Amino acid sequence: MSMSSNTSRAVQFVESFGGPEALDLREVPVPDVGPGQIRVRVIAAGLNPMDWFMTSDADTAARFGLSLPCGFGNDYAGVVDEVGDGVGEFNVGDRVFGGAFSRSVADYVVVDAPGHIGKGGDAHHTPDGLADRIAGALAIAGCTAAAALAIVNPGPSDTLLIGGAGGGVGVFAVQLARLAGARVIGTGSAASADALRALGAEPVTYGESLADRLRELAPDGITAAMDLHSTDTIAVARELGVPDARMATIAAAVDGVTPANGANGANAAPGAVEKIARLAAEGRLRVPIAATFPVNEVRAAVELQAGRHVHGKVVIDLA
Repeated sequence: MSMSSNTSRAVQFVESFGGPEALDLREVPVPDVGPGQIRVRVIAAGLNPMDWFMTSDADTAARFGLSLPCGFGNDYAGVVDEVGDGVGEFNVGDRVFGGAFSRSVADYVVVDAPGHIGKGGDAHHTPDGLADRIAGALAIAGCTAAAALAIVNPGPSDTLLIGGAGGGVGVFAVQLARLAGARVIGTGSAASADALRALGAEPVTYGESLADRLRELAPDGITAAMDLHSTDTIAVARELGVPDARMATIAAAVDGVTPANGANGANAAPGAVEKIARLAAEGRLRVPIAATFPVNEVRAAVELQAGRHVHGKVVIDLA
């Protein structure tokens, strides 16, 4: 794709919403910066299940306020390329990361500074020593994990059950809970056991008789739980006597259990994503990258990510 200096690449749904086959790499005008905004030259954009769920069909997209033509992806990392009037905390050349709602897989994103992932997008300074591929995989999953942890508030006296611990959010939730001193038991497939152990969780296979396996693993009981996949973990945790106040969901609603919303940061403490970035830069929090793809192979990247069997993040390279 040859481009003039006024055009750039962006991955978009143009004709219709749908699966990976509906995504196209398009030549688009370089976006303009308004007051209170910055433009970022994107270097890496991490993928999340939320990205393709929101855009899987027209009805779902409409629920999220999306219409055609529509961009794709939420997480990004890159370098500030232009600064709008009234922005004080960012300068051209600063390394930044954050979220840009359903438009991050593009050469440029324009975000509000300061901002909000779910509305005008947001930006944070990338700590020294943190690679762009890692920074570009933090925003949605990191905020969601931090939001769930803020609800459950695990500490050294807790045994925390995390359902779906091997997924994108689980990678962060397991490690943050361990850093808070909790014992963590994570559900996953048999194939994910080693990956969960590497993060600091004790693996247990999900499915039938999970409650019995948990009684054996934790005879003193489970004290808190988060379900990062559906509602099965919540049902088992209730069976084991975990109070609703010590539970959180991220992908489903259960009456009495507080849902964690990472996209709007509703539950996460201020500064949560910056803290996660610092921990990653210091090597205290691992962000496994399962695969990277050039932007022209975005369909293959989304197919891999949507298969739900990758352990770690899938990242699109744009530099």
